[in-house]
Parts: sequence; structure tokens; C-alpha cells
Amino acid sequence: MKVLMFGWEFPPHISGGLGTACQGITQGLTANDVDVLFVIPKANGDEEQGSIKVLGAADVPLSAPQQENAKFREAMTFFEVNCPVIPYLGPEEFCRYSEARTELLQAKATTTSPVRYPFTGGYGKDLMKEVWQYALVATAIARGNAHDIIHAHDWLSFPAGIMAKEVSGKPLVVHVHATEFDRSGENINMQVYETERQGMLQADRIIAVSELTRRTIIDRYFIDPEKVETIHNALETATVLPERRKAPFREKIVSFIGRITYQKGPGHFIDAAAKILAKDKGFRFIMAGSGDMMFAMIEKAARLRISRYIHFTGFLDATQRDKLLAASDVFVMPSVSEPFGIVPLEAIKAGVPVIVTKQSGVQEVLQYALKTDWWDTDALAESIYSLASYNGLSRMLSRESRREVANLRWEKQGNVIRELYQRVMDEKHQ
Repeated sequence: MKVLMFGWEFPPHISGGLGTACQGITQGLTANDVDVLFVIPKANGDEEQGSIKVLGAADVPLSAPQQENAKFREAMTFFEVNCPVIPYLGPEEFCRYSEARTELLQAKATTTSPVRYPFTGGYGKDLMKEVWQYALVATAIARGNAHDIIHAHDWLSFPAGIMAKEVSGKPLVVHVHATEFDRSGENINMQVYETERQGMLQADRIIAVSELTRRTIIDRYFIDPEKVETIHNALETATVLPERRKAPFREKIVSFIGRITYQKGPGHFIDAAAKILAKDKGFRFIMAGSGDMMFAMIEKAARLRISRYIHFTGFLDATQRDKLLAASDVFVMPSVSEPFGIVPLEAIKAGVPVIVTKQSGVQEVLQYALKTDWWDTDALAESIYSLASYNGLSRMLSRESRREVANLRWEKQGNVIRELYQRVMDEKHQ
């Protein structure tokens, strides 16, 4: 079985959990004898390919762009927008730029010479232009590479998946890792919403990373429930427990790892820290990540007079993240809305007890974790203090949570996805 897969990022060049999940999915599929061609906007040459093939759209020459552009314009009218967006940042960033440029549809329209479109592979001000280019290149890739099924990850890749389906006639599976409601609450960007919904409507099947996300797809995007299946994310198997490291502080270490955006609830982490520090100064709080609320959180800590106890590290790569987890006593994911949340699984693998919100997908697969509502900072503070103070509770949760996620492996989930592929292909041939 051959799958043509589209995704916006792939390790080591990632901004969050999307790229990590894509890597895990491809590993799980190849372990189940599925050949994967993974297409990203820009390949840097150091992607962790393993047994899959990673192709950069920027490296694919297009011939006869005038004809391609005409077909693209006709098929993709609903993707014309007035504002480029940054998909994994908060709503403050979404309309920072005035309008999306449309040179793509006019660029080199009078020549038949091969064209390579440039990509940054990031989330900058020309994002929507790059999404269009990516979809255009997808048509050439779909024509030039044999495949049985198409798999597109999140809205940035949905146009590419649709165009690949248009030219190859193969079935399309779209994978929803996060929705616009997760990123922006009720202040959604309608262009992104419509892009998501069109991808879901054009897909033959939709994979949701959690039941929480599945309900959002059904209730907020008005999609047939029979079309949406939940397949949870998984964890790379650890053969040995990572060595615990002594932190440079004698205080208890409480860690937050993620984008510092509204969705991730960083303000609630700071509020809980202030409540704990008001009665016990024996704690250090580490915020690892970057995002549009980072400076606001630094200012918030200063206003609460707890800056000396809170450390902002910026973005951490996988090695740095693992070092932080190995030194942590408690891991907290205080997300307002979290479709899944892979980092708690990484913390569990490192032997760290975790606290997650009830408004997260990962809580569906965790029994041995403390769970709070995202708005209840009193409960969050009490949970952190309990795990840091009572070694018996901490050890029990650490031990039992590692046992319960032991079967949540990418190889197993890859087989589930492969079986979904087969059902979709069989339905297509009926």
C-alpha cells in the first residue's frame, strides 16, 4: 500500500505537536508495511526520514504553469482570502497583516518553462500564498508518484490533499490535529474555518485525534458522524526509563512545555504558581516555549512579584525538552482547549507525574493523572502542591501512568490507520 501524505512540518523543524505526531504516524505506518511519501513545503535535508521518503515541494519543478494556474484558480476559488494567518498562534496574530498576495496565480503565466515555487516552510506573513503554492505543487506530485490513498494533516495541507485527489482520483483522508476553535476560541478566522470545512467535506474519511475533537468536527463543522473516526495519538516506545537528573535548584521543579498562547493556558499556570508561592517558596516554575503571550506572561509574573521563581526558556528542541522533564517533579498542561496533547505522554515516559485539564484529548487515555478544569486555578494549585509534597502519590501516579500508556504505541495506531485506509479504498471500489 502506498500513501501520499501532506503535512506542513516534520522533525526536526517543528513548532509544536503537529510535526511530532506526523513523524509518529509515518513510523507506525511503515512498521505495518505501508510506503509513505511525505510532502512538506520545504525540505532542509536533515529531516528524520527513517524508512519513509520526505519530499520538499520547493524541489518539485512545474511545467506549463499557465494551464496549471487556470485549473487551480477554477478548483480553488473558495481559498481566496483577504488575510494571511498564523495557524498555531493566538487570535492577536491572526489578522496582523493586511491582505494575502495573489501573485501565484499570475506568476510566470506566460511561459511554459519549468517553475519551482519558493517556500519558507514556516508560518509567516505569506502563509496563505504558500498554502496555494503547496496545493499547486501537489497536483504535479500526485501525477508523478504512484499512490493508493492521500492523507493530509490539518488545514494547511487540506487544499493540497483536495488538489491531489482531483488529479489522481484516489481517496482522501484528512487528519484533524486541531481546529480553529481550539486555536482561537469563539473568535475564529472564517477563512481558516471554511478551509477546514471544505477539506472535511471533500474527504472520504476524517481522522480526529480525540473524541473531544470528533465532537467539535460534528457539532461545529456540521459533518456526518459516520465520516469521522477517532484515532488517538501515541508515544514512541521507550526501552529504558530516562535517567533522572538533579536540577540546579533545591526547590521542586514544576514544568510547562508548549506554545505560550491563549490555547495553552499559560496565564492559569502563572496564577497557580502565585497561589502556591504565597504559602511555600520551595518551588521553581519553568515555562518552556514561545508564542504571542510570552512577554505578557513575563509581565504578569513581575506584577505578581514572583519573577525570581519563574523561568522562561524559550523554545526547546527534543533533547532540551527531555533534559527538562528528567529534572522535573511535576508536569502541568493547563490548556483551555487541547485536541490531544503529546507532551504529557513524554513526561510520563520520563517518569514525571502529570496534571492535565479535563478539556484535553489526552485525558481520554489517562486514568492515572490528576485532572482539573482549565479555569479552576485553585484546584490546579492544590494538585501541583499535592504531587510535589506527597512522594507516595507522586510515585504511584508515575508508575501506573507509565503502565497504562505502554500500549499506546505508534506501531499499534499505525495498524489502525492502515485498516482505515483499506476500508476507504474498498468503499471507493464498490
